[in-house]
Amino acid sequence: MASIRRIKRDIDYLTNEVLSDCYLFMYLFPEKQHEAAVAIIQDTAILRKNLKERAHNVEGKAKAHFRAIFEDLLQGVDDLFRRISELTK
Repeated sequence: MASIRRIKRDIDYLTNEVLSDCYLFMYLFPEKQHEAAVAIIQDTAILRKNLKERAHNVEGKAKAHFRAIFEDLLQGVDDLFRRISELTK
């Protein structure tokens, strides 16, 4: 069973990877879609906050709850990475 500590580490790690990619994009392409990158950073912060709140408020069976959080994390991060990759086109 996943613990709160482990799920929080996963949330932090994956959202930090999104943030670092956004900052790298903004550094490498300062003239290209700066506002869109800032919007992705804001959405990442919102995702991180919401998932951490859900991790602290376990509802129902813990295993299913953490599995749902992890699936939402992977889907959310995948969408954010997709948005970053679309900025470079």
